[in-house]
Amino acid sequence: MNEITILIADDHKLIRETWCFLLNADPRFKVVSEAANGGDALELAKQHHPDIAIMDIDMPVINGMEATEQITKFCPGTKIISVSMHSQPVYVKKMMQKGALGYVTKSSSCEEMYKAIIEVHNNRKYICEEVKNILSKQMLSGDEERNGFDNLSKRELEIIGFIRKGYSSREIADPLCISVKTVEVHRYNILKKLNLKNTAAMVNYINKNQMTY
Repeated sequence: MNEITILIADDHKLIRETWCFLLNADPRFKVVSEAANGGDALELAKQHHPDIAIMDIDMPVINGMEATEQITKFCPGTKIISVSMHSQPVYVKKMMQKGALGYVTKSSSCEEMYKAIIEVHNNRKYICEEVKNILSKQMLSGDEERNGFDNLSKRELEIIGFIRKGYSSREIADPLCISVKTVEVHRYNILKKLNLKNTAAMVNYINKNQMTY
């Protein structure tokens, strides 16, 4: 069996170095390049055409979701596994919509990562056990709040990221090139989908669940 070539994209150097060491120690895998942001990940994917790209979500320049979409478009032979701190199913759903075939949280074991690489390399989708357990609990409990979470749009997730940093509606509007009124509409829709009463409850919920985009 030929080595499975891998690109690692994560903005934390220690994480990249750790995965390089672990993967290169296994004769099945070979890390061919590393990227500290989504823009570099796209360019390196075009250059090396790796079999697998291990993609973080929260990265500068281009985030992991957009990088996944671009790599899927320009390097169709490269299959993407998202590796993220986020265990909420909404992130899995959106990464899969962008073209990822696998999703593994950063609390998963090395063995689970190896399994994800093999499964995705063989054109099979893979979702880690942590996320599967969350999905099962949601289905059994009928958690309406979580269902609302899963229905948040890309724009709503972006706005949640700004809210978590303490931005006002006006401060959110400028970088997104939208009106303050539009931001307020999105904030109202977020409250409604999450079944929350006010901004204070929203901020508490965001921090509790470590929601970012």
